[in-house]
Amino acid sequence: MRRITWVLTIVMSVAILVAGCGKKDASAVVQDLDKVMSKLESYAGIGTMTLHSGQQPLEYRVEVWYQNPSYYRIELKNEKKDITQIVLRNKEGVFVLTPSLNKIFRFQSDWPENQGQVYLYQTLVRSILSDNARQFTADGDNYVFEVAANYQTDSLVRQKIWLSKDSYAPKQVQVTDSEAKVVVEMKFNQFDFSKKFDQDSFDMQRNMTSMKNSSLPDTTVDVTKVPDGNTKETTAKVDDPIQQPQQPGDEPSSGATDGTGSETTGSDAGASDRSNDEAELGPFGIIEPSYLPEGVTKKDEPAIPDSKEHAVAIRYSGTYNFTIMESRPKDMETGMPIGEGLDLGFTVGQLSGEEQKALTWMYDGVKYRIVSSDLPTSEMVKIAQSMVDQPGK
Repeated sequence: MRRITWVLTIVMSVAILVAGCGKKDASAVVQDLDKVMSKLESYAGIGTMTLHSGQQPLEYRVEVWYQNPSYYRIELKNEKKDITQIVLRNKEGVFVLTPSLNKIFRFQSDWPENQGQVYLYQTLVRSILSDNARQFTADGDNYVFEVAANYQTDSLVRQKIWLSKDSYAPKQVQVTDSEAKVVVEMKFNQFDFSKKFDQDSFDMQRNMTSMKNSSLPDTTVDVTKVPDGNTKETTAKVDDPIQQPQQPGDEPSSGATDGTGSETTGSDAGASDRSNDEAELGPFGIIEPSYLPEGVTKKDEPAIPDSKEHAVAIRYSGTYNFTIMESRPKDMETGMPIGEGLDLGFTVGQLSGEEQKALTWMYDGVKYRIVSSDLPTSEMVKIAQSMVDQPGK
């Protein structure tokens, strides 16, 4: 009898030991994530982002590329309106590209280093590492962390992050507000930690032209791959030449200008012609936001006479006072004041000014600007997001 009891005890102990083998607690996973970050060289991911901040959810196909140390390419496609924009950071700066319209929105910023983006792996892992009050659970094939949201708008409070147990690749992110309502959701279909890019994959001009020819590198990725263990405000001139971004080891590019400062080498000449033709299209429909802060109403639409960019303005007053300005720039490249890159979900905008702030962004060939001395940044973002699917009036 004693022998049987002794044998059963050994068997149960071994069973418990085997069952527990391979399980990791939060501390072990956090240590692993820290190692992954220290050896992170590149990645590529594809997924769907949904914004729930407006009356109707906005859905975008997201493709993100990263190359150490600070090259980023984020392609955001609005499937409903068939509009694709590319947010690009390279050696030359930060660009928002609309290839189909030959439009380049350029600004000086250290984006995305100074803020969080729900589709960037660094943002997600850093939020886990920095939150000592993090909550951790294992859910099937995933580890799930619930941590404080580290974004620029105060309305985003918490976030849940699903990571693959096998590779620590991101699977899903849900960002919630103070009422625990999901405001932003990101679902990754594919993620590859070992993606190799061509030397000019982050080149501005290549991305402008290659999108039309669909000749960018194949972005099919494998979710199972893992890393080896191992200010003073100044206005940028809109006629500054667009310099060819240089990767390490590249020779400086050279090209003639058209006399106005715009570079016209190669396909630029044709792009400039198309841009000028577009400027002749005339006025566009005024886009008004579907969301306004409580206590705010439309005041008027003051005329902007003799505007070569068909500019319009809409003023609002009440709890907050602000003006929305819209225009269609005729220049292929539009420069902006030095400021702070601001994630709007559907694109990246530029936040500048101190006492009077201005949020500027480009979408579907139209340049938008919200100017106010009392409107909170979080409200600016909500207003901007509510204008995306609005028809022109």
